[in-house]
Amino acid sequence: MTSEPSYGLVALLPMKAHSARVISKNFRTFAGKPLFRWILDTLLATPEIELVVINTDAREILREHGLTGDEGRVLIRDRKPELCGDFVSMNLVLADDIAAVKADAYLMTHTTNPLLSRETVAAAIQRYREGVAAGVADSLFTVNKFQTRFYRTDGSAVNHDPNNLIRTQDLEPWFEENSNLYLFSRESFAATNARIGKRPLMHEMGKLEAADIDGPEDWMIAEAIARYQGERPESEVE
Repeated sequence: MTSEPSYGLVALLPMKAHSARVISKNFRTFAGKPLFRWILDTLLATPEIELVVINTDAREILREHGLTGDEGRVLIRDRKPELCGDFVSMNLVLADDIAAVKADAYLMTHTTNPLLSRETVAAAIQRYREGVAAGVADSLFTVNKFQTRFYRTDGSAVNHDPNNLIRTQDLEPWFEENSNLYLFSRESFAATNARIGKRPLMHEMGKLEAADIDGPEDWMIAEAIARYQGERPESEVE
């Protein structure tokens, strides 16, 4: 009897056929190639990631785009019927993958984060591992930093005093979970039933690569950034 393989770091890349706001979003051509290939290529270019697991109800669509699951570091898992649909919690999908694929740690991202860079992925992995080793963290998630004036729906100020204006750069920073990347272990996931554990690190990202595609306007902005970056001289690219 052979035991199931165990990995060091596994990337979880859920991918469904249906998209509510942008038709066939995951497979639509984005700046020259299918949207899903952008983040998949980034994950496969990250040597720390041993396996990419795609939990999907679109195996045949992936096959039409040349992805069969026989690529060595890619495992395609057919999504269970009870986990399909627009209103199923992503945590249930992740729990199914975690139960099926054993690993020391998991990195979760989305096809809708095409501009997430290999450098940011690698830096987040390193910071997560250092935090776990030091005993100060059990998970990590990426964020956008904001130092601006926020208001409630009734017009009242949230994070500043309208009668005592100070420079925005002197305001207390606020952080937005940007859904680009999560790192966690089986144990931290079990503790909260979520990809963010009880002692998470926040990992700040650059605004350009943090673009998250939800609706048509997001698509246009992200694609414009991608094309701009692709047209820049190599000497100007950081």
